[in-house]
Amino acid sequence: MAYQYPSEGSLDYDPCRYGKSKLLFRGPKKDLRDDYIAFLGGTETYGKYVEVPFSELVSAGAKIATVNLGCVNAGTDVFLNDDTVMDICENAKVTVLQLTGAQNMSNRFYAVHPRRNDRFLRASTLLKTLYPDIDFTDFNFTRHLLSALEKASEEKFAMVRQELKDAWVARMRTMVQRIPGHVVLVWLSGHSPDDAHATNVIKGDPLFVDRDMIEEIRPLVSGVVEIVGTREEIQKGYDLMEFSDLDAPAAKEMLGPVVHARAARELLSVVTKLI
Repeated sequence: MAYQYPSEGSLDYDPCRYGKSKLLFRGPKKDLRDDYIAFLGGTETYGKYVEVPFSELVSAGAKIATVNLGCVNAGTDVFLNDDTVMDICENAKVTVLQLTGAQNMSNRFYAVHPRRNDRFLRASTLLKTLYPDIDFTDFNFTRHLLSALEKASEEKFAMVRQELKDAWVARMRTMVQRIPGHVVLVWLSGHSPDDAHATNVIKGDPLFVDRDMIEEIRPLVSGVVEIVGTREEIQKGYDLMEFSDLDAPAAKEMLGPVVHARAARELLSVVTKLI
């Protein structure tokens, strides 16, 4: 059952830093002089509310260290802007890259915080011209901003959404091309990238990422693993997560340890052939 006590339910993520990076990662800190697999991604890679995230399960199965570089609510910008992270991936035997949403990165319409990518910083002149009646000082988070833009005009929002999709493909291409070794993409979600409705609404993750976008990146990587959590797996996982009462609503949005276990099994079959 979930541990829903304010003082007892929260996990100790043993936060640590690597090199000159300003980012705090989930520990324990690993010795980068040994062989390792690097894991990049967002909240699921970090393993929020999950005692043993899929990166650690892969480590146990592959008998090799894994470095968890996941960041809560991360987009691609947080990694591309961090030389330490990119250096760690450059020296990894394999880099496993979670497909994160298209909303949490700077683009032609708005800028996000370089480390906390879900934080909206400012609108561009282009966005202000497109939506002259919106006061952008009212927004702190990207998802809130996008919801307001869609409500104001679905026709205009279609332009914003397409820009985010195009920017995502360009940024992902840049990222994987900066990593010289093997890169494996992992899709972790409660819906398929083939679900046309789910990939176009402002709900769930990875926001706005669809099959066509993944296929544009596929030729650049060594493999793609797709994990779509079932409703039953997600519910079982919720019952096994550790969180406080205050975190319960957020925990319901997470995939949980049952999906993490399946992700590890499927990733193992791919990465063990590459290390």
